[in-house]
Amino acid sequence: MVEQETGIGENRERYVDLVFEGGGVKGIALVGAFSVLEERGYEPQNMAGASAGAIVAVLIAAGYSSAELRKIIGELDYDHFKDEAWEDRIPLAGRSLSVLKDLGIYEGEAFLVWMRDLLEAKGIRTFGDLVRREDAELKYRYKAQVIASDVTERRLLVLPRDAPKLGIENPDDLNVALAVRMSMSIPIFFEPVKFANAQTGREHLIVDGGMLSNFPVWLFDAEEPQWPTFGLKLVEKDPRSPIPGGPPQPERSRSGVLSVVAYLRSLVDTMMAAHDRLYIEESDFDRTIAIDTLGVRTTEFDLSEERALKLFESGRTAAEKFLGEDKYRESITRRTTSPETPGSRTEEHDDVEPRSDIRSR
Repeated sequence: MVEQETGIGENRERYVDLVFEGGGVKGIALVGAFSVLEERGYEPQNMAGASAGAIVAVLIAAGYSSAELRKIIGELDYDHFKDEAWEDRIPLAGRSLSVLKDLGIYEGEAFLVWMRDLLEAKGIRTFGDLVRREDAELKYRYKAQVIASDVTERRLLVLPRDAPKLGIENPDDLNVALAVRMSMSIPIFFEPVKFANAQTGREHLIVDGGMLSNFPVWLFDAEEPQWPTFGLKLVEKDPRSPIPGGPPQPERSRSGVLSVVAYLRSLVDTMMAAHDRLYIEESDFDRTIAIDTLGVRTTEFDLSEERALKLFESGRTAAEKFLGEDKYRESITRRTTSPETPGSRTEEHDDVEPRSDIRSR
């Protein structure tokens, strides 16, 4: 295990926890926003995310700089992740058969290999390699945590700390790339991760964490926060006004009806965009970097290089605006100096809504 300490007390005024919202290919904008925080000298201590947010959080925790991440994104061919099984190639009915047989169109193996290679290049294999402080409580032990949805047990998973619920006794032993693969498994598009519980023999079907909490800004909340939490949220200001060269219109049959694939894509986009709006209170927005996603869809896997660059720049613009606002500075002072912070969040979260009355730690 590689133990990586943060050196608490050396530069605490720039310490921050970061929570990245999920959003499929729109996650490029998260890297843009992080690049500004990095340039301003902010030092992430605890990070978390769902789906694309999990990818970004884990890679930053592994030691990738924003410049490295931008290069990785620039060279990425999203079509590479469309790894189809043999039945997908059957004319007309192929994808429907794949969904019925494997519960997803794409296998997700290509993504898993890609993520594993990136992490191993930085010496990261298990969450034991991402330990922030050995003496920290489990909630703050790891540099990065990811959100996943256990369909079998119908519950939210915060990994690796919920690893025992999957039969892994020591959370340090959970493979990081596999956890991210669980978190990014967009239903229907990617096959769920089928994980066999070694203790119970039960098979868990695990899918995208965004199905239950796409923006887990509550995750690091505490009664006496040592430093602030910033949430990087992907928002659509006006879906009727996409940027030039915007996404293609939904696939339709000759009758004008949405195709099955287009319908499923729209359904997933809607669920992931709408869910956490129910749980984000007005007081959360003073710690939220709201990034305009410029009309890009969650599942727009054929994203052009031009649109990817615009997303990255949109993230930078949002972060610069956030850091220039007075309410952000007032929020940091209020959250980290208030002697009395009402409420608390329990460690057991199975029966707790994905929100909290406490705002940061």
